[in-house]
Amino acid sequence: MMADMNQAAQTLEALMLLCFGISWPLAVWKTWRTRRTEGKSLAFLAMVFVGYLAGISSKLFRAWGSGHGPEWVTVLYVLNLLFVGAEICLYLRFRPRPVAVDTSNPILP
Repeated sequence: MMADMNQAAQTLEALMLLCFGISWPLAVWKTWRTRRTEGKSLAFLAMVFVGYLAGISSKLFRAWGSGHGPEWVTVLYVLNLLFVGAEICLYLRFRPRPVAVDTSNPILP
């Protein structure tokens, strides 16, 4: 009975990760294709990245504590983490940069 409950919990967790995870490859593709980052937040992406790191750490600590290998859903955490990391890299590459203003030749009114 407990093994069935654990399997059901892992399946539901995997479904959650798949639902969240579908958006990341699409976001990476859109950023790569358009080379634009409008509407994206580095702070949000960083928080999601840290959240996935925490999820992976939790799975690994639980596995090490029980003497078993990590649960199979850990792979989904890692995949999502990789896509969020790619999105962060693209954000940093394509973010708008301030334009340098030449003040050596001011226009007189």
